[in-house]
Amino acid sequence: MELITHFLEVLLHLDKHLLWLVGEYGTWTYLLLFLIIFCETGLVVTPFLPGDSLLFAVGALSANGILDVTWLFILLTTAAILGDTVNYWIGSLVGPKAFSQEQSRWFNKAHLERTHRFYERHGGKTIIIARFVPIIRTFAPFVAGIGKMTYSVFLMYNVVGALLWMVLILFAGYFFGNIPWVKQNFSLVILGIIVLSLLPAIIEVWRQRRE
Repeated sequence: MELITHFLEVLLHLDKHLLWLVGEYGTWTYLLLFLIIFCETGLVVTPFLPGDSLLFAVGALSANGILDVTWLFILLTTAAILGDTVNYWIGSLVGPKAFSQEQSRWFNKAHLERTHRFYERHGGKTIIIARFVPIIRTFAPFVAGIGKMTYSVFLMYNVVGALLWMVLILFAGYFFGNIPWVKQNFSLVILGIIVLSLLPAIIEVWRQRRE
């Protein structure tokens, strides 16, 4: 039981245990990071996994030469794209079954058609903005699949969103993560990243309400 508790502690707060992880597993750390980002974006049952904070932390660590930022960028961008893709197709497979009843209160075809229209009209910016919003980024591609968003359009915004996410968060850690003030106030910095991540969604909701 104690071993399981320790494992969960390390997994959920991986950004705080990276040095230990690299020391224990060396290059296998890259695979673990790949799997975490893939699961955080690709499985609706794992939205609790670290995302922004983990990217910032590994970026800071790579600035010290402990990890290679080029490999991190390639592997984690790939993981994010594949994660959203898998999530989309899971939603696409679940959708027809969940919305098969015409008069179901929560899952009826009218809801499905409304979701499809929304994602055809606003899906691109939704997928990109969701990349920067914890928990929402796990569900957005799933809902896009349920709503039958055109896959070629989804894929384009999926790739753009993943690239922007990595460039802004991973490289923010790389360039700013080792500044003394940032290191001493890492928890505050992570909180700030989460708040900034939520801003696009808040602004978009506010703009929609005004319209």
